[in-house]
Amino acid sequence: MLDELFDKTARRMDQSVEAVKRELASLRTGRASLSILEGVMVDYYGQPTPINQMCKLSIPDPGMIVAQPFDPSTIAAVEKAIQAADLGLNPSNDGKVVRIPIPPLTDERRKQLVKKVKQIAEEGRTAVRQVRRDANEAIRKLEKDGEVSQDDAHRATERVQKLTDEHVKAIDELAREKEKELMEF
Repeated sequence: MLDELFDKTARRMDQSVEAVKRELASLRTGRASLSILEGVMVDYYGQPTPINQMCKLSIPDPGMIVAQPFDPSTIAAVEKAIQAADLGLNPSNDGKVVRIPIPPLTDERRKQLVKKVKQIAEEGRTAVRQVRRDANEAIRKLEKDGEVSQDDAHRATERVQKLTDEHVKAIDELAREKEKELMEF
């Protein structure tokens, strides 16, 4: 019963860390990365479709992403979707492919991105703490219902806190790496 609770708690905390990792990956660092385009949805015959399902994406050099639509008639829609995604990118097309130059980051933009990193990390830590609170409430309920002893409940609470500390540390490490990546250019 407690093992189930620990498994569920660890799984939910892992999901929070993964969500932070995905969000941080989508922040642009001045270097081309396909994860920048991860959230871009293209209007494909009235249906919002992820750009990576409509185009062959490649990085010919560190400052450029190339999107080659599988259906050439959608090239304008792909270009429009990238502009509408508000990523600070200015795509252009030559009729066959969409070229997306990745501009170098200004100091001001770097500082904004570092603030965003801190915000994403804090949201992740809050999500992990929320999971901890839910687990601790479940432990208290089990103790109150007489399903676990007071000692077992105390040990379980400590174990949940240890899980929380590990996951918060992982989020902090991800944020630190991203900040370093943003500031090193």
